[in-house]
Amino acid sequence: MARTKTQTISGETLPEPRITLTAVWLVFLWIGLPILLIGGLLDLAMQFLFGVCTGLWCFVD
Repeated sequence: MARTKTQTISGETLPEPRITLTAVWLVFLWIGLPILLIGGLLDLAMQFLFGVCTGLWCFVD
């Protein structure tokens, strides 16, 4: 993020923007979780269609 001039309101300096725990959680929910779900469904489809297990659960057996 580009640095900007320090901003003040009523003489108080505003804190610098930062990534919060909520932002990390939302990125996981909106990006990470759908990717995991789509990957899992593709692995399941491969197993049903071709009989070849490609998912991580194959290594558990």
